[in-house]
This record gives sequence, C-alpha cells and structure tokens, in this order.
Amino acid sequence: MPFTASDICKIIFAIILPPLGVFLERGCGADLLINICLTILGWLPGVIHAFYIIFKY
Repeated sequence: MPFTASDICKIIFAIILPPLGVFLERGCGADLLINICLTILGWLPGVIHAFYIIFKY
C-alpha cells in the first residue's frame, strides 16, 4: 500500500497525541479505546500502537 500525505500527517499526530492518529485512521471504535488506555499507561505504548494501526491499515 503506498504512503500518502495523509499518512505522514497521521504519523505526526500519533507522535504528539497517539489517540488522535488512531482516530483519524480508524474512527471511533475499539482501536481508539485500546489506544487511549495504552496512552494513559504510558506515552510510548500508545505511540507504538498508533504506528501499528497506521501502518496496518
């Protein structure tokens, strides 16, 4: 799957605020809830999960 300009924006948002990057990629769903919980536990797990979601979809 090719990389688009929106993917770059999502990655930047995922670094700053991980749930925002997931929301832009998948919308309001289970992935967003998981990412919010991971971000509360620590910033790095939230970023890793956000990158996974962005690169997978």
